[in-house]
Amino acid sequence: MTSSQPAETRTRGRSAQTATLAEIAREAGVSAPTVSKVLNGRADVAPGTRSRVEELLRAHGYRRRRAEATRSPLIDLVFHELESAWAMEVIRGVENVARDAGLSVVLSESAGRLTPGRTWADQVAARRPHGVILVLSGLDESGRALLTSRSIPFVVMDPAGDPGTDVPSIGATNWQGGLAATRHLVELGHTRIGAISGPSRMMCSRARIDGYRAALETGGLPVDPGLIMSGDFHHETGYRRGLALLRREDRPTAVFAGNDLQALGLYEAARELGLRIPEDLSVVGFDDLPVARWVGPPLTTVRQPLTEMAEAAARLVLDLGKGEGAAAATRVELATSLVVRSSTGAPPAGRAGAATGGRLAGP
Repeated sequence: MTSSQPAETRTRGRSAQTATLAEIAREAGVSAPTVSKVLNGRADVAPGTRSRVEELLRAHGYRRRRAEATRSPLIDLVFHELESAWAMEVIRGVENVARDAGLSVVLSESAGRLTPGRTWADQVAARRPHGVILVLSGLDESGRALLTSRSIPFVVMDPAGDPGTDVPSIGATNWQGGLAATRHLVELGHTRIGAISGPSRMMCSRARIDGYRAALETGGLPVDPGLIMSGDFHHETGYRRGLALLRREDRPTAVFAGNDLQALGLYEAARELGLRIPEDLSVVGFDDLPVARWVGPPLTTVRQPLTEMAEAAARLVLDLGKGEGAAAATRVELATSLVVRSSTGAPPAGRAGAATGGRLAGP
């Protein structure tokens, strides 16, 4: 390989042999400059051509050397949605680590998709950041192959689905959090406890509702499917689902809202219906965003250590880039904890024994 060619060596096949750009280009049916563009992460290559060249590069066992020297001083932070205080806590954590490492953070959004598109992957490959952190998102096979071929490490934070055993990920104990939130309500004497879940496609949402069900069952209470509403972790949905729950003749005396934003929507629904919190309705959220302390009454919630999770993800992706985290490609879960404030209390008199169907317990 001449000195003008990229610093790529063939690591498989006949020992110490190298495949020239011309050989790769001939097999791919393209020019040598096109292969060079793919190697260097240039965006001006057709997707089909890029995929064909990258497949041949992987077949020849190419691995980028001196990747550290070619990286931009950046960390790419990707959200599936970037519109809430939840995202700000994550950004703060990544910024804390990036700032100490002398790096900047690039923000992008996948417009609600759980995997960013190929255009995004091409842009990241061209930027060559120190690493990529995907929040509630993941990568498809082509995206993973592209970043891997550029020696760009990536970590998934709070993965929406199962990221796979070979993908480093940082999460929280969502099941335990749902259990603690609901058990708190059971211990206060509530027997009709509603829930507003997050999106069913998200693993964290399913885990929280599974914890809710487990707390009811271990407390000797039935799980009433009519008291479980599907949500999307947004304020408006908390309001609408809250109205539906609270307008029931056999309405719940407490609701686990799934996250803080839905809990705030539930607050609005309760006010509209003339219900007081916690005298008429107890509410528990999840996340412990700063606003949870400011609302009236302050919200009982499950603290998800978002800033610490983001810091852990950022440290891990930087370690992977230094070759220090190869053995850490596992799922790490940080502990959640219940924070009791003023939005929960004993059920209202006359409804404490309403176990099922709105009937009061007694002789």
